[in-house]
Amino acid sequence: MISTELARALQTAGLRWKPVSGDFFRIDRPDLEGDLFTVSDMTIEPHEFDTGTILGFNGTTEWALDSLALEDALWLPREDQLRELLRGTFRGLWREGAGYRVDAEIAGLDDYFCANDPADAYAMALLALIEHSAAPAPAPQLSTDED
Repeated sequence: MISTELARALQTAGLRWKPVSGDFFRIDRPDLEGDLFTVSDMTIEPHEFDTGTILGFNGTTEWALDSLALEDALWLPREDQLRELLRGTFRGLWREGAGYRVDAEIAGLDDYFCANDPADAYAMALLALIEHSAAPAPAPQLSTDED
């Protein structure tokens, strides 16, 4: 599973979440740091409103929480979701030593990202892709030819 640090970095970089059943998330508060939640049609459902998405807790949780604004949740994308978000830039997943390597083409260059967990390697590649996509394009260079 993706690390909380990489999930937070992806969120900060601009990755947006539209919750679906089976998604994992944490409530981004220090007192709930170790708790992992799963969106489910029976217990935690996303509700769309004009003001945003709310995660509704349907009474089966062990503590009193009726709902949670999506902004207060930290999505932990699964490997398959991360791979899908990489789209055509993904080149392969390989075992490397005790960990994993994801190969991706970013900005026309082959790059690789290594981590102990494959989800973290995918997340690192996606973070690099998002950061590259958000970077301003270089200014055109003007040449002055003197005759």
